[in-house]
Amino acid sequence: MRNIYDLNYDELEAQMLALGEKKFRAKQIWEGLYRHLYTNWNQFTSLSQEMREEMCSLFSIGSITEIDCSQTDDGNTRKSLFRLSDQNLIESVLLRKFNRITLCISSQSGCPMGCAFCATGQIGFFRNLSVGEITEQAIFFSRLLAEEDKKLTNIVFMGMGEPFLNYDNVLSAVSILNHKNGLNIGARRITISTIGILDKIRAFADEETQVNLSISLHAPSDKLRRQLIPLAKKYTIKDLIETCIYYFDKTGRRLTFEYVMIKDTNDQPQHANQLASLLSGLNSHINLIPLNPTDFYPHVAPPHTVMKEFGRILLTRGLTLSFRDSQGEEISAACGQLAGRIQKT
Repeated sequence: MRNIYDLNYDELEAQMLALGEKKFRAKQIWEGLYRHLYTNWNQFTSLSQEMREEMCSLFSIGSITEIDCSQTDDGNTRKSLFRLSDQNLIESVLLRKFNRITLCISSQSGCPMGCAFCATGQIGFFRNLSVGEITEQAIFFSRLLAEEDKKLTNIVFMGMGEPFLNYDNVLSAVSILNHKNGLNIGARRITISTIGILDKIRAFADEETQVNLSISLHAPSDKLRRQLIPLAKKYTIKDLIETCIYYFDKTGRRLTFEYVMIKDTNDQPQHANQLASLLSGLNSHINLIPLNPTDFYPHVAPPHTVMKEFGRILLTRGLTLSFRDSQGEEISAACGQLAGRIQKT
C-alpha cells in the first residue's frame, strides 16, 4: 500500500482525476493531512464514506513509527528514533530556542559518506528515504507541537544521510513542507546541508530556490579534510569553492560553512588563518560547532577558550561566524548516536 505522504500536490490532483473525482478533492485531502494533521481516513469528513473507504484501501497515512526518544531536562531538545516499514532506522531531533523551533530531519537511513567523526557514517548505509518518510518526520513533530498550540518554524536537513545523494526525494519533500496549503514552512527557513556533492550543488543552484544551502567543510586543507571525510579524496577544496562561487553567482544567496571543531586536529590558529584565506571574498557565514563525542570517534571538542580564539582570528580577517550550541549533548543528540545504541544492543 502506498504512503499518501509520498504524493506532492500535483500528483494528488492527478490521483483524484484517475479515481473519477474532482480536482478540488486534492485540496481537501491535502489540508486534512498537513493543516489538520489527521491520522486516519475516517477523520476526512469532507469526503464521502465511499471515498474514505476507497482511499483507505489505496493509501496508508504514514509508515514510520517512533520506537525510542530522549529529552533534555529543560525540554528544549527531543530526539526520536523511528522504525521504517522495512525495519531500518532513522532519527530526528527537535530543537527549541526562544521562539525558534527547529527540526533536524534525516534523508537516508544510515549514510554512505563515512566521515570519521560522525556516528551515522560509522553505522553504514542502508537506503534512501522516500518522499513520504522524509515528510513524515515533520508531520510527527507537528502533531506534538499542535498539542501546545505551537508550530515548526525551521527545518534543517542535517540528520542521518547526505541529502544530495537523495536529491529528487529531498526536493520533493521540501516542496511539500513549503506548500502554502500545507505546513507552509518558508523556503528561507529550510536548510539543506551537504558534504559537497559538486554536481548536485550546481543542480541546486539552477533550481533558483530560496532554500538555504550549507556546506560541511570541517577542514581548511585537502590533506586534513581527506583524513576526516572520505569524499574529499574525490573532490578537492579548490573544486568545492569554485562550485560554491557558481552557486552564489547563480543565486546571489549567502552560503553557510559548517566547521566541526576537534581538539588538536583542526582547531589551531594556523587552521583559522587557512580557513580565512580560503573563504576570503566569498559571501559566506561560518558555523563553528564543538564536536559531539561518540563511541565511534576517540576525540573531543576543544576547550571554549580555544574555540573563542579561533573565532577571533576569523573575525579579524573579516569573516562572519556563529558558535553553535551543543544542544542535546546530554541525550546523545548527535546524528546516529541513538540508532547506534539500538543497533549495538
